[in-house]
Amino acid sequence: MMNLFVFTIVIACGIYCCNGERLIDVKGNPDSVIWVVQLSDLHFSVHHPNRAQHFNDLVAPSLSIINPSLVLITGDLTDGKSKDLLTMKQNEDEWVEYRNVMDNVIERSGLQKSLFYDLRGNHDSFGVPVIGGSFDFFSKYSINGQLGRNGSVSSVTLETKERKHLFVGIDTTMSTGLRGPTNLFGHPTDQLLKDLDSELSHWDSQSEKPVTKISFGHFPLSFSAPSSSGRTLKDVFLKHSISAYLCGHLHSRFGKNLKRHHQLSNHFLSPQKFFQFNVHQNSFESTVNCSSESPPQEFWEWEIGDWRKSRAVRVLAIDRGHVSYVDLDFKSGAEQAIILPTFPLDSRFMQTSSCHHNYECHSVDSSSYETIRALVFSVSPVESVVARVYDSRYGSLVLVIETHMTKHAGENFRGNLYVAPWNFKAFEDTSPNRFWLQIESNDIMGRSTLTELRPFSINGRSFRLSWSWKEFYVMGCQWASLYYPLLWSALCFMFSFLLLPKALLVFQKNMYTYKNFIANKGIVNGVLWILQEVCRVHILWFGWIGYLFYLILFPWFIGQVFTEGANMVYMTYMGWAVETSNGKGKFEFVGSPDILVLVLPHILFVVLPAILVTGALTAERAIYRERVLAFSGKKKDDLDLNSRRPLKNGSHSSTTSNPHLGKRRIRKLLCVFCLAICWKHFMNCRALVKAYDMNPVLHLLGYGLSIPLLLAYAVSETRSAR
Repeated sequence: MMNLFVFTIVIACGIYCCNGERLIDVKGNPDSVIWVVQLSDLHFSVHHPNRAQHFNDLVAPSLSIINPSLVLITGDLTDGKSKDLLTMKQNEDEWVEYRNVMDNVIERSGLQKSLFYDLRGNHDSFGVPVIGGSFDFFSKYSINGQLGRNGSVSSVTLETKERKHLFVGIDTTMSTGLRGPTNLFGHPTDQLLKDLDSELSHWDSQSEKPVTKISFGHFPLSFSAPSSSGRTLKDVFLKHSISAYLCGHLHSRFGKNLKRHHQLSNHFLSPQKFFQFNVHQNSFESTVNCSSESPPQEFWEWEIGDWRKSRAVRVLAIDRGHVSYVDLDFKSGAEQAIILPTFPLDSRFMQTSSCHHNYECHSVDSSSYETIRALVFSVSPVESVVARVYDSRYGSLVLVIETHMTKHAGENFRGNLYVAPWNFKAFEDTSPNRFWLQIESNDIMGRSTLTELRPFSINGRSFRLSWSWKEFYVMGCQWASLYYPLLWSALCFMFSFLLLPKALLVFQKNMYTYKNFIANKGIVNGVLWILQEVCRVHILWFGWIGYLFYLILFPWFIGQVFTEGANMVYMTYMGWAVETSNGKGKFEFVGSPDILVLVLPHILFVVLPAILVTGALTAERAIYRERVLAFSGKKKDDLDLNSRRPLKNGSHSSTTSNPHLGKRRIRKLLCVFCLAICWKHFMNCRALVKAYDMNPVLHLLGYGLSIPLLLAYAVSETRSAR
């Protein structure tokens, strides 16, 4: 009887298991559409209780109105930061709050707990040495943890009468979770990629219905490292031509246009490994090969933003294979009505090659093009829904269609789908942004809600978007691939800066001086003269060479990288040296390329400017010396260059008679630059001390003092004209 009871409950819920896969039979109308909700980067914090309070107050009633088939929470559930934002480790109080809030939201929304999928973000793994350990609060308090979804890959399939919709979630956080800030990237393993490949191909040979594939995770692909074999998430996604990858992590402060279109590139030397300069990877190809069984491999990557400050919520719908979404802003409160147009698709974010191929080759049933469709979720009953189509051909928007939409007929409604018939062939055009769609709903309270104007293209032509520089910085740059090229380029430049002039001076006896530069002006002569001035200050030159070798060959500092514990580990440019899990005293470097947030700023914004400033100081001293000699009427041969007294006397007499000669304004400005560099370095060291529980004397001495000492010596040595 008990087994029969459990079986009855499972069937009634429409949820059952098949070969380890979780499958949900979506009941009710509209039977051609499913929709889900995505949230990300909640950052519940003991220092900011309003984040959890607003989530509880706004999300629960919104979910009850939207009634999604799934709720996806893509990482950074808790904040794990101290009040000054410098110490980053797990705080169990935040996890207890997360569990309590989610339990309340689930109860008030009326949704089943099993429909919620929450993933681990980098903040959720700060300072967690091992999954399943005492500081792995995600496994204890998260919904996935409570429901036993402990794998790195979890999947669920939503099935309707017409098709299957496969959702695959991935946890690519570090297996050894370091404290921040060196816990920034996703680290998919070869095993995870194998499991992901298997999950995405599950229905390929088992389903007679078409399958739409969506993946979701925390990290954008620009912040995901390759596996040890060099494979990437992008490789797997392209192989299966998923419709979209949903992620978070970056937050809305970098821009609202954190979207990226990926397409398989056949160019061997393609720069895509390092950069993608625009939202769309390749130019649009108007020719279509209908003899090909499948369209080109492509997928979209859609970053949502964050709940932390932006209160971002996303509703995503799949209508007969067409994927669309609307991003909502709950900063001013929950929406009274939400409208999500599901067809025609927004030409900015459509599957360009697939849509164009399907339309031109008639691969999709034409009935899916015959109506304008939109989902409408409203607090109050909807009185009317109107669709308007505008033509922008002549430079201004001209209304060409205004039609009332009717509610999709049927019984047992899960949500309200409104449709309106139209002659779609009248809107075929080579321009992706000639026609624009807007939908308006009115409720019985007299409230009107308008969607934004969306460009659309029936025949699958894409409207190209551009990133701002901040959006390109976080979405277009593959930082895992750029780390070592940037690091070694900077180091090679600094070594060349120091060694080349020394080699010319020692081996070729070529001396470049200020007088030579004045006589034969040129960029090469000027640069070599400045560089050789550094070489003539031997202690300074050897100091910089030694410091660069120190950064390459030795540990930079020592710190505590886990939430608690007595073991301190050291960091080099290759990562943190952490003892392996077998406990046999062997160490492995973890946290690469995450450590680039410490390494590159130190190299590029502290060490490099410091070397350049010391070169400028020595050059300024050479100019000052020549001016003193020229003004005093003395020649170098008349002076004992090994003695300070004659030159100092000359300097004194000259500066007394010419006060402008003694002011040395450029030197004063360079000293200000030295102070600025030291201040930045001090602030970086202060942040490191707080982040990794360091003793500044024992754990940070060489790294912390070298830069200030070398700059102080350079200032001291160039104070006089000797």
